[in-house]
Amino acid sequence: MLKLAPPIWTLIFILLCLALSWSLDWPAIPGLPLPALGIVLVGFAFIPPVLAFLLFRSEDTEINPASPTNRKLVTRGPYRFTRNPMYLGLVTLALGVAVWIGAWPMFMAPVAVFVTVNWVHVPFEEAKMRRQFGTAYDDYVARVRRWL
Repeated sequence: MLKLAPPIWTLIFILLCLALSWSLDWPAIPGLPLPALGIVLVGFAFIPPVLAFLLFRSEDTEINPASPTNRKLVTRGPYRFTRNPMYLGLVTLALGVAVWIGAWPMFMAPVAVFVTVNWVHVPFEEAKMRRQFGTAYDDYVARVRRWL
């Protein structure tokens, strides 16, 4: 699962859930869809990753978590609140699409994104960061939650 980046997995999960929803004739959850809320969530989903991307650029370090080394441990900006703002954005994006569409199979997408990043990608990245930055990373982990 590490061969594909989390944004690709997010797209795959959303497309699979769309196909399942379509094949089941869009089974709705009562009270949904809520297009306005879904659109707001989708828009909000881009804020943490974009801020993180810009911060990595300003710090002159790699954004690719699979990079053999990173020049710097980034702990400013959105990283003060969550160790995974980019992944939080992906989960929020999938949730926003699910709320926007309102079919219950769509809600499997944000769960699948969360499960994939939380138990596949994040442990790999945390082990790499721990090896590379040692005590500084351990101190950061003690201060900032994995999600929120």
